[in-house]
Amino acid sequence: MAHTDHQTMRRVLRREIAGTIGVLTDDHDFRAMRRYRSFTFDDHTTYLRQLETVLRARAAEGTHTTLALFDPEDYAAYCADTGLDPEAPASRTRFTAELAATGCTIPYDGRPLAVLLPALVDEAVRQATWEYATTLLTRLGPCPTCGEDIGRAAFTRASSLLLRILDTAPPGARHLVCTVSGPPETLVSVLHGDQELHGPTHLDEAEALEFTSVLALGLATRSPGGLVMRISAAGTADRVHGWRLRGGALEPLTASEVFDAYCTDAESGEPIPPEPGVDYREPPDLGDESTAPDHRH
Repeated sequence: MAHTDHQTMRRVLRREIAGTIGVLTDDHDFRAMRRYRSFTFDDHTTYLRQLETVLRARAAEGTHTTLALFDPEDYAAYCADTGLDPEAPASRTRFTAELAATGCTIPYDGRPLAVLLPALVDEAVRQATWEYATTLLTRLGPCPTCGEDIGRAAFTRASSLLLRILDTAPPGARHLVCTVSGPPETLVSVLHGDQELHGPTHLDEAEALEFTSVLALGLATRSPGGLVMRISAAGTADRVHGWRLRGGALEPLTASEVFDAYCTDAESGEPIPPEPGVDYREPPDLGDESTAPDHRH
């Protein structure tokens, strides 16, 4: 009887142990891991199928599992820095434990990996973009004339601009895209927000933080770029507004400029057929928030 009780208690404890699984999301990373003899999978599709079976089994047992993005290059560097043998499965386990604490993760919620893996990659890109933008903002330092921290001031201003944009938009689902051109590279951030009639706007905190940081970087460095918002609501045509980032300020685009921006392929420059039922409009006035401060740096 005591033996059975111990087995039952161990099963209960196993269900309460949260686990993290490092996932090779694409074939390129999968091939990179095949250089290790201890990594026994031959085919990426089979690997994902087996992984999904394990995840479903753990979920059926009531065990919570987190998915982490496993990067072979980061793994090799981690083993080199720590002196671990990259061939040892225990080394991969330790690396995955580090990812659980510091890397990009999402919970397994029963949805197919075909849905979850793109979400994991998007989350990793968002985190990397936020870290990159934040680093560049920090490096700007104080304004030489007034001593104000340029990056912090730009973030505060970007937050105010974002709130003003959302407050002046009609109710509905909002889809915002902010683009800031380099050097050294172009940053793109996407933000989704939903607002019911006369209610608050619901934003994902991580998305909003990354979006505000990218916008702040464009404002602080006076880099060229733009911001476009699309509002969708039941029973009405989708409405599209746009602003140009120039000289550290947001300048409203005219309805025709919004149309041209929205109906042009960003990479090729070729025109894109306009969508039916979309209303391209000049955005509401943002007031003094859109004016650039006179920081010289």
